[in-house]
Amino acid sequence: MDFDFIYNNIPMYIEAGKLTVRIALWGIAGAVIVGFICSLIRYYKIPVLQRIVGAYIELSRNTPLLIQLFFLYFGLPKLGIMLSSEACAIVGLIFLGGSYMSEAFRSGLEAVANIQFESGLSLGFTKFQVIRYIVLPQAITISIPAFLANIIFLIKETSVFSAVALADLMYVAKDLIGLYYKTDEALLMLVTAYAIILLPITLIFTFVERKLRYAGFGD
Repeated sequence: MDFDFIYNNIPMYIEAGKLTVRIALWGIAGAVIVGFICSLIRYYKIPVLQRIVGAYIELSRNTPLLIQLFFLYFGLPKLGIMLSSEACAIVGLIFLGGSYMSEAFRSGLEAVANIQFESGLSLGFTKFQVIRYIVLPQAITISIPAFLANIIFLIKETSVFSAVALADLMYVAKDLIGLYYKTDEALLMLVTAYAIILLPITLIFTFVERKLRYAGFGD
C-alpha cells in the first residue's frame, strides 16, 4: 500500500467529495419535494393525476439511473435540449429519487389510522389542520426509516455520474487507476470517502427517529 500516493491525492478526493455532496443535496431535496407531492396525489386518489404519477413511478423505479442519465446527456441534445453534466446528474437523481420518496411518504400516510382524521374533524379542526397537526407529524415519523434508506441509496447512486463526464468520487478513482495503476489505494480512498459521507447521515437519522418515537410520535 502506497501511503504517499494516498496522502498526495487526498485533495482530489476532497474536491470530488464536495461535488458529489452538492449534487446529492440538490437531487435529494428535489426528490423529497416531488415525492411528497406525488404521495399526496396518490393518497387522495386525484383523478387523472393519479394515473400520471403511477406511470411515472413505474417508469422511474424500473429503469436504471445510468440509462436515465444517458437519455438526458446524449438523447436530449438530439431534441435540441442541452444540459450540463451537473444538471443531468441533478435531474436524474430527482427523477429516480422522487418515485422512491413518494412510496415512503405514502406508506407513512396510509399507516395513520382514519379514526384520527375523523377525530380531528369532530374536534372542530379543518381538513388542512388535521393533515398539518395530526396526520403529517405521524406519517413523517413513520416514514423516517424508509426516508433514510432512500437517502443512502441515492447517495450511493451518485457513483454512476462519471458516465456523463462528471468529476465525482468514482470519476477520480477510475482516473487515478487508469493513470497510475494504483487500484488498491484508489479504491480504499473511494470507500473511505463514501463512508465519511454516509455514516454521519445514518447516525443522525437514527438519533432523530429514536427521539421522535420516545416523544410519542408515530405510535
